[in-house]
Amino acid sequence: MIGDRLWGLFSIDMGIDLGTCNTLVCIKGEGIVLNEPSVVAVRRGTTQVLQNGNAVGLVAKEMLGKTPGSIVAIRPLKDGVIADFDITEAMLGYFIRKVHGRRRIARPRVVIAIPSGITAVEKRAVYNSAERAGAREVYLLEEPMAAGIGAGLPIGESTASMIVDIGGGTTEVAIMSLGDIAVCESIRVAGDDLDESIVNYMRRTYNLCIGPQTAEAIKIEIGSVAPLEQELTREVRGRDNVSGLPRACTITSEEIREALREPVDQIIECVIRTLERAEPELSADLVSNGIHLAGGGALLRGLDRVVSQSTGLTVHVADDPLTCVARGTAVYLENLAQWKTTLESDADGY
Repeated sequence: MIGDRLWGLFSIDMGIDLGTCNTLVCIKGEGIVLNEPSVVAVRRGTTQVLQNGNAVGLVAKEMLGKTPGSIVAIRPLKDGVIADFDITEAMLGYFIRKVHGRRRIARPRVVIAIPSGITAVEKRAVYNSAERAGAREVYLLEEPMAAGIGAGLPIGESTASMIVDIGGGTTEVAIMSLGDIAVCESIRVAGDDLDESIVNYMRRTYNLCIGPQTAEAIKIEIGSVAPLEQELTREVRGRDNVSGLPRACTITSEEIREALREPVDQIIECVIRTLERAEPELSADLVSNGIHLAGGGALLRGLDRVVSQSTGLTVHVADDPLTCVARGTAVYLENLAQWKTTLESDADGY
């Protein structure tokens, strides 16, 4: 008992949104204190992180697509789950040390948001990585629940709340009521697939090879899924697939809309399937409560209109959708004692 109190005095509670594209960390009482890309730069064929273990996050992302043969920049998570155990452990350890190192405190308690559709083995990999990275206690929270909490939805009440969280690797669609998930579906189609669709479109249409970072920039600057009042244009630079030489061309938001059609249709189909599985009383609530969009994909121009047209429901974009999941873990941390028994029983199963 005395030992637990001492740990509580010198440790912190930390919430982590371990995303495919970005990792966000929040601390109880302080909010989000870190937001960096989920990228690590290592020496090829090893797990040795460059720059004395500091080539992680923003530093490593700058190296993507530009490394020499002796170095590789790795995104250790794919489709929302760990693809490289050792690199994920190194990345988590770096972020944990960066956040709480200056406080000179004990190993933290950590809540990590995870996709709802991953397997028990994948959950165990997250749990073990966090423990080996320096966490004293690890609790796992499903991403749609965290997103719903972060969006300020009344998930604890006896009314239906629906969240569509479009991240980098997965799209989480869930209907929640009475503090739990009633209906949920997770598909591995999200921001990365939108970027890949743009890469493929540029190759097919213009014989121009571009990288994923350029595709992401195109998506952010001119991407849309519904007609705009004034269509946008952007110059795109890459390598000509025929001559192999650098080349530039100009594309429009209408073209990108066509490129994004297939993955966006898959996301909308997932939303419709989830609605079809809901109980009638939950469906009745959603007529007035509508659907809430979260995650980076929620910022795609016109997505709320397209989802609304497809479902007949009102669609709202959450405030600051990029940080919804992380903010949800922060609120969860504030009530960790209340939820601890449930979380521990879940973790024991991993």
